[in-house]
Amino acid sequence: MPGLLGKKIGMTSVFSADGKNIPCTVIEVGPCVVTQIKTVENDGYAAVQLGFQEKKEKHTNKPEAGHFKKAGVAPMRHLAEFKSFTEVPELGATITVDIFQEGGFVDVVGTSKGKGFQGVVKRHGFGGVGQRTHGQHNRLRAPGSIGACSYPAKVFKGMRMAGQTGNERVTVQNLQVIKVLPEHNVLMIKGSIPGSKGSIVIVEK
Repeated sequence: MPGLLGKKIGMTSVFSADGKNIPCTVIEVGPCVVTQIKTVENDGYAAVQLGFQEKKEKHTNKPEAGHFKKAGVAPMRHLAEFKSFTEVPELGATITVDIFQEGGFVDVVGTSKGKGFQGVVKRHGFGGVGQRTHGQHNRLRAPGSIGACSYPAKVFKGMRMAGQTGNERVTVQNLQVIKVLPEHNVLMIKGSIPGSKGSIVIVEK
């Protein structure tokens, strides 16, 4: 799917034509530069690699510098590949927010906020106080039983337990584009997307 890299600015709300207050996420999308074009002959699949946000030469290692020099572009901080571009752009071309249309639908990929090591109540929605689960009766927010004893005598894979929560790649599908502001490279999308303010996201058509 064709798309662009962007930065989450924050959330706001806009009023629709019929007076409803719609929550929106503001994303600064692009401009992205084409840093590599992958072909079936050379790479085994067709894709377009895009770069977002320039960085200084001193923060670029030698292999990266050679990669960007070959494309004839400045070093980029973030790279991502996109497939199925209807028209394959030229190497070094700039792609802007204009590829999105108001009223269209997009998928957004981001990294969710990290919550650290969390228990089963926060992580999996176990009952906790007042709705004690899995047979336990005096430990409130504890997970309770994690399996039978003599048979099967093991803990099954996928058993919901406490652990690291958040800070993982999350895709939210079919979010409506409320407004496109090409002069500011801004996209306003209905609803929320994963990640903190300032985090890098991928917006796909």
